[in-house]
Amino acid sequence: MDKNLRWGILGTGRIANTFTKDLLATGHLITAVGSRGRESADAFASKHGIKRSFSSYAELATCPEVDVIYVSTPHPYHAANARLALEAGKHVLLEKPFTLNAKEARDVMALAQSRGLVVLEAMWTRWLPHMVRLREIIRAGTIGEVRLLLVDHTLSLSIDPKHRLNDPSLGGGALLDLGIYPISFAWELFGAPSNVVAQATFSETGVDDSVTVILGYEGGRKAVTHSAKNARGQNRAVVVGNKGRIEIDPLWYNATSFTVIGNDDGIVERYTHPLKTRGMEYQAMEMEQLVKDGKISGDILPIEETVSIMECLDEVRRQIGLKYPTE
Repeated sequence: MDKNLRWGILGTGRIANTFTKDLLATGHLITAVGSRGRESADAFASKHGIKRSFSSYAELATCPEVDVIYVSTPHPYHAANARLALEAGKHVLLEKPFTLNAKEARDVMALAQSRGLVVLEAMWTRWLPHMVRLREIIRAGTIGEVRLLLVDHTLSLSIDPKHRLNDPSLGGGALLDLGIYPISFAWELFGAPSNVVAQATFSETGVDDSVTVILGYEGGRKAVTHSAKNARGQNRAVVVGNKGRIEIDPLWYNATSFTVIGNDDGIVERYTHPLKTRGMEYQAMEMEQLVKDGKISGDILPIEETVSIMECLDEVRRQIGLKYPTE
């Protein structure tokens, strides 16, 4: 493909607005938006200067002037919305968490592979410049063998029982909205764990307010993650090797900076890379490159890894006793 992919936006919520703003600011082509209602579709299109707006997801999926669809609906609808787009022959960038559970993730992966289409989890952090540089430093052996990841994703969010985050039927809770980030980071460093230990606290509405997960790996390597929606913490991450460590500044999962520190506590490198956007365009660049290269999965976040992460989230939920009503 020798031209930019033509993007369609499925869903008009907050994250869709941020994604759209970043794409347009960096020269990507958005040709259509779809919502469940005419008013929201038209308002979104008008706000961002998008030519076409549709009052149903099905109309967007079948639009001949759309090549790839970005799905940003609530968690329980991810799988169905992705299938709608894939069945219409569109590539899909699917917001995290990829689906509600691993079974749905496997079904979406199988459909995409059968159609020869890309379906990519929108774990945008993986493509941010500071994470690219972090991987380079680790591969170079600068901090030696990585032994430990300490990471938190902790915010003080709405306590309104009617809010999506507090609604079990919408996949609410800390795990799927926040915990997915540090757990995915652990996968990026270590791959699939050999054991999982999880504990959680719960809200009055029955969703997890906080969840702590320890992922164990061969040779004693560990990832210790903590996520919470009821109390804001440091939102830092530390990658520890036997020759040094990398301390990532807050908010570690956004475009940020970090410091590489040797075992003598001397600074080896201070990395900064200011962005004019939030940085959500990098995942779109990955999607466009995959399509251009004729690939249906990439190296930074293969679809099989996304499914494996969803299997881990299922195991965490089993241990803490969290089940969604729609399952």
